[in-house]
Amino acid sequence: MADNFPIEKIRNIGFIAHIDAGKTTVTEQVLFATGRIHRAGGVDEGNTAMDWMPQEKERGITITAAATTTYWKEFRVNVIDTPGHVDFTAEVERSLRVLDGGIVVLDAVAGVQSQSETVWRQADTYKVPRICFVNKMDRAGASYERTIESIRRRLNGNPVAIQLPIGSEDSFAGMIDLITGKATIYPVGRVNEGNVDRPKEVDTPPEFAEQFEQYRQELIEKVAETDEVLLVKYLEGEEISEDELKAALRQATCDRKIVPVLLGSAMFAKGIHNLLDAIIDYLPSPADAPPVEGINPRTNEIELRHPDADEPLSALAFKVATDPYVGRLVFLRVYSGTVKAGAVVNNVTKNSRERMGRLLRMHANSREELDEVTAGNICAAIGLKDTFTGDTIGTQDRPVILEPPKFPKPVVSVAIEPTTKADQDRLTDSLRKLADEDPTFVVSVNDETGQTIISGMGELHLEVLVDRMRREFNVAAQVGMPRVSYRETLTSQRQVEGRFVRQTGGHGQFGHVILDLIPLERGEGIIFENNITRGAIPREFIPAVEKGVRDALDNGPLAGYPLVDLKVSLVDGSFHQVDSSEMAFRSAGMLAIREGAPKCAPVLLEPIADLEVVTPEEYLGEVIGDLGTRRAQIQSIEGQDNLQYVRALLPLGETFAYTTALRSISQGRASYSMEFKYYEPVPDHIVRTLVPA
Repeated sequence: MADNFPIEKIRNIGFIAHIDAGKTTVTEQVLFATGRIHRAGGVDEGNTAMDWMPQEKERGITITAAATTTYWKEFRVNVIDTPGHVDFTAEVERSLRVLDGGIVVLDAVAGVQSQSETVWRQADTYKVPRICFVNKMDRAGASYERTIESIRRRLNGNPVAIQLPIGSEDSFAGMIDLITGKATIYPVGRVNEGNVDRPKEVDTPPEFAEQFEQYRQELIEKVAETDEVLLVKYLEGEEISEDELKAALRQATCDRKIVPVLLGSAMFAKGIHNLLDAIIDYLPSPADAPPVEGINPRTNEIELRHPDADEPLSALAFKVATDPYVGRLVFLRVYSGTVKAGAVVNNVTKNSRERMGRLLRMHANSREELDEVTAGNICAAIGLKDTFTGDTIGTQDRPVILEPPKFPKPVVSVAIEPTTKADQDRLTDSLRKLADEDPTFVVSVNDETGQTIISGMGELHLEVLVDRMRREFNVAAQVGMPRVSYRETLTSQRQVEGRFVRQTGGHGQFGHVILDLIPLERGEGIIFENNITRGAIPREFIPAVEKGVRDALDNGPLAGYPLVDLKVSLVDGSFHQVDSSEMAFRSAGMLAIREGAPKCAPVLLEPIADLEVVTPEEYLGEVIGDLGTRRAQIQSIEGQDNLQYVRALLPLGETFAYTTALRSISQGRASYSMEFKYYEPVPDHIVRTLVPA
């Protein structure tokens, strides 16, 4: 089956939001409305199309970004449903990297929540245009105006209502389109058995005429500000037609100057058809997106790739998954050119040849075969053995490397070991496959203890991965207590020397280096600089010095945690014509760090999380008291109705078992979310408990 669909009629979109805002339910209703599925499942029943993993069905959360394709009014819509939980932020990151538009789902009661801010920031990073869907308008405490205000205040967005609600909470009955003036009326209440209640389209009810005019005027003003022709018309009092308004709103949305806001209740299929129309009308096609930039690996020059099937092939691998039936799947976004099943392609990132086996269009975990895929589309490929997340697939004669998605470093670790000797090989194999899939999951071996250490974004993340290992790979393993990934850094500058001399029969070993150790600002990483002059060390030995330095930096002088935020400058040294070797200079680099780092005032750093707790007012005192015992720094406390929103910075080492503590304090009524923010020095009295005397 070929994939020839006009590029202007394709939309690559994703649903992004805070956990429990209703992304998966919205996606489910979109698939039902477009005829992709024959019954809309529910998250609570565990029968949604997009949450197909057993862990997702049991926990009622999305864990992995699921891709599907559906059709609406002669348009193809490629959809990715992303997780809302911060532990699975990598799934959002990689999805946004390849999407042309996003739908931010917001809870009409809670408004913008902490993880909404995170996904909004990620969408800003990848310059993704978006629209907002205010969900759960029929719930007690729902407020459309307050949610729009929270987009403006907490997200620094420029929200523009393009619909007006008819009633809210238990009297929510539909919405009025501010562009066409038509109202969509639904039966009031939750009568949704089998989605049999068809909405009625009528003219704006007279009782809403005044409010309609006021909101429409605001919409026209905001849109006119982004379009000079419309602005002149508006200022001269001329009539602006529906088509002109739509075209200008589309352009402003694609340029990320405006965020159109719609409303509804996904649980009861209210507002879904209007949302689909808005996706088609206002979010960009791949042809509307600017050409993608890539680096030519031969010249290091920036080259552009236009979204055209006749251009040279460039596709980005944004996800790797293991399918129990077909094996290893690599998800690709094709930015330019055409990829054919069975063709030989080039992995430009690794400069290696790969055979593109079968091409598939995915629907969550089911699939259909394709002969070829053209620019602007998303597909999955079987047969790419050496391609991983972030790699670019292209041609050998016109290669470019596309910018890969960026992923945060893992912050929580646990030791893992097989329960039986027979499980050892299976454990290694399953960990490798899971690490292939998830860039925020890192497997390492502790040299001193010989233990296998797995690291991830949080307790839930590691818990789910261990559960997947048990079910998918049939590996039983014992897991230790979670440990925090501490770091070390140096706080004073110093020149250090490393001299490695061994004299044995025959050739000896000689390597001698002088390094400047210079502390850097937080988050700058490790920089190695070669400042050798007059050939004090031959050029061929410099990489060996860097290798030795980087190896030594993996074990800090205080407690063996990796050293970070440090510039190591190789300034001098000496060599022996006969006895010098790469091994000698690597050893000299390691010695210089090991002997010099303890003299540079090392400090221990701990990861700090940004925490938001939402609690009923009566438990606020207990929540703050408990945070006080966990070394939290309270940033702000905001009230909204009977709820209090507490923002705090909390050391990650103090967050273990916080879920249980918060539940018992609030009788199960408070909730929280958090994400890793930065590293900062550990207080002295805590250091004494962490660093061996």
